[in-house]
Amino acid sequence: MSQAAYSIDPFAEDASLIPAATPIWREAMFPLEWLALRASPVYWGFGVPHGDGEPVVVVPGFLASDVSLVELYWWLARIGYRPYFSNIGRNVDCPDHITGRLLETVRRARKETGQRVRLVGHSLGGMLSRNLALEHPDEVAMVITLGSPFRDAVRAHPVLISAAATLREHGGTGLAKNVRPACFSGHCMCTFVKNMLAPEDWEVPRYAVYSRRDGVVEWESCIEEDPALNDEVHSSHLGMVVHAGTYRVIARRLRMA
Repeated sequence: MSQAAYSIDPFAEDASLIPAATPIWREAMFPLEWLALRASPVYWGFGVPHGDGEPVVVVPGFLASDVSLVELYWWLARIGYRPYFSNIGRNVDCPDHITGRLLETVRRARKETGQRVRLVGHSLGGMLSRNLALEHPDEVAMVITLGSPFRDAVRAHPVLISAAATLREHGGTGLAKNVRPACFSGHCMCTFVKNMLAPEDWEVPRYAVYSRRDGVVEWESCIEEDPALNDEVHSSHLGMVVHAGTYRVIARRLRMA
């Protein structure tokens, strides 16, 4: 890398963020996936195991807010769970800071239900959920990640990596007021990055949902080493949160806590 490039962004060279030629055009299928969900019996709670009032916190992905998970939230309620939105706001701030806000929601859910909480996180939301579970296993019963690139290197479309770089450039202002120059990179020394690159032994059950049709992140970044912990669906990255196959997997996995 040239000296000029380094002076602009000293964290631009990052082995934990690798541009990948993912088929981002497939993300245009999102509206059709949403329509297909509405037509599926799974959406109405048929043919899937039901819950018994257990708390489930849903966590949105990078750049998104709880609005992106409205369908998932109400579906969880229909099949017998007590869902909670994350209340983290738009997911664009420092991951450690957002994990702290997520912890407040988890503790409230546990206090109100008397039960450890299940976390279902999409993309970066799944990574935040894993971080919280590693730091506070006494609060969490299970983590389910949906298209979350939690492996040691995030292989994602250049658009996503550019968005993270833009947030670093404008950190400290607006929505990303806690973002610092090393945020969203392997250079950061925060707890979130430590738990992504070198997690301690797991105490909490975790499961990963991935799609080979993912147009944003490479699916190999989104799976556990143990195949028994992984479930494949056939959706886009954005569409994973409104996909009947995803919902079927979530219903099955939630009963395993």
